[in-house]
Amino acid sequence: MPADPHERPDPRERRAPRKKPITVERITDAALEVVATEGYDALTIRRVAAVLGTGPSSLYAHIVTKDDIDDLLIGRLYAEVTLPEPDPAAWREQLVDVYTQIRDLYLKYPGISRAALAMVPTSPETLRVGEGILAILLAGGIEPRTAGWARDALSLYVSAYALEQSLVRLRRGHQDPGWVLGRDELLAHFTALPAERFPQTRAHATALTSGTGPDRFDFTLGLLLNNLRPAGG
Repeated sequence: MPADPHERPDPRERRAPRKKPITVERITDAALEVVATEGYDALTIRRVAAVLGTGPSSLYAHIVTKDDIDDLLIGRLYAEVTLPEPDPAAWREQLVDVYTQIRDLYLKYPGISRAALAMVPTSPETLRVGEGILAILLAGGIEPRTAGWARDALSLYVSAYALEQSLVRLRRGHQDPGWVLGRDELLAHFTALPAERFPQTRAHATALTSGTGPDRFDFTLGLLLNNLRPAGG
């Protein structure tokens, strides 16, 4: 029997709302959510798709491999980096500031600095920051090849530092005292070593265990930067 054209439709038969389209921005948001809540090790295309309420095939119009997600993540973080106008008189201080910003962004998302390791940057923001760092080095009079190699070395150190800090936090969170020792415990361990086998470590235990993570971070950046000399300098 045909339906009465004047009969009002049952609200329960209304169509479900259309799903939001999958975009690069939504993929990046979902990937950051996975890293923030579950850690970088949990990041997969399938997991990102699940957060978006879809299947992995829905993402392939925008990404092909997990490397593409890594590039999106680092690009999103680097979009927050503020680059100074290169100053030949303050280029070392400017580099410390830029790399400190990058370190702090990595530390917000445990393990995410792994995405920057062994990655060829292609996102506009990642390339923007790389260009800015290179410009600062060149403004300081550093020869182009040395500037490129120095940029790689500095970036590698910052990524490794952030990754180590993330691993320490993770193991502390899992209460693994056998791996993570406090400074007092480490100092006690070093001073208890046999003097005939470890004379230097035992004698200088206090110096060896001194300083915070940020102290050592600043020291290492200074060590690298202070050994860069302007061309002809």
